Amino acid sequence: MTIATVQHHPDADLPLSQPARRSAPPTTIAGLALRTPFWVFSGALAVIFLFPLVWTSVASVSPKPGTGQVDGWGFGNYVTLAHYQAGIWQYLANSVIVSGLCVILTLAISTLGGYAFARFRFPGRNALFMLTLAILMVPYATLLIPLYVLLNTLGLQNSLVGVALVLTMFQLPFSTFMMRISFESVPRELDEAAMVDGCSSFSALWRVLLPAVRPGLITVGLFAFLAAWNDFFAPLILINDSNKLTLPLAVANLRVQVQGVVDYGATEAGVVVLALPCIVLFLLLQRHYVRGFMSGALKG
Repeated sequence: MTIATVQHHPDADLPLSQPARRSAPPTTIAGLALRTPFWVFSGALAVIFLFPLVWTSVASVSPKPGTGQVDGWGFGNYVTLAHYQAGIWQYLANSVIVSGLCVILTLAISTLGGYAFARFRFPGRNALFMLTLAILMVPYATLLIPLYVLLNTLGLQNSLVGVALVLTMFQLPFSTFMMRISFESVPRELDEAAMVDGCSSFSALWRVLLPAVRPGLITVGLFAFLAAWNDFFAPLILINDSNKLTLPLAVANLRVQVQGVVDYGATEAGVVVLALPCIVLFLLLQRHYVRGFMSGALKG
């Protein structure tokens, strides 16, 4: 009688539902050498971009002669900023109104425009789209004086609504482009199936396509907010009433208060207040922001 010899495999006792685990390949010196320059370069860029903000934040609460914080560390500069003329809350409210209107109008108009350019065929579609993008080639400052005259005729000069309309106009070319590529990255079968089920074009846009292009909407809205929140030139030309100033203008006026002396402490506090909403929004929405930019990159 011949007895067969059975060799015991080390993975034989493992349950069938659990495959054998493979150890991760060890990190090689060559891999580290390839990744180290990337880490060093990324770290250097992070330091370069973060250093001004960190320095400004520290300087806004550090003691400095001729500022609201003379002795010790504290928030004296922020108190000076809070009580400047109409008050920081008034200027914050003005900036919120302008930025909010700009975001709402930009999203509404660019969404409808991008949907029309992406889904409908009509004569002169591409020519009209190129004409829309051509606005980007016109220098920003050259249009403000004609717009000032136009808004004065319409009764919107020295108005926060007028400033929001001007900022929206300059955001529309890029926003329409972003929304067009966002809609084009969505398969046509989705809205066609919705129309077969009885939806109209607008209903298909609202119920089916808008959720699919959410990253593009967030990208457009974030860009519009950042542009309107930080814009200095348009409110400077269009606003005459000191109570209607946006926060960037108020901080610029705060720099020179008495006999040409620059209040650096209050200015640095104003920069921190200006930067905080932008930083918080970007950190919260950065994932959607990147996906919005990549929405048309992998279109088949």
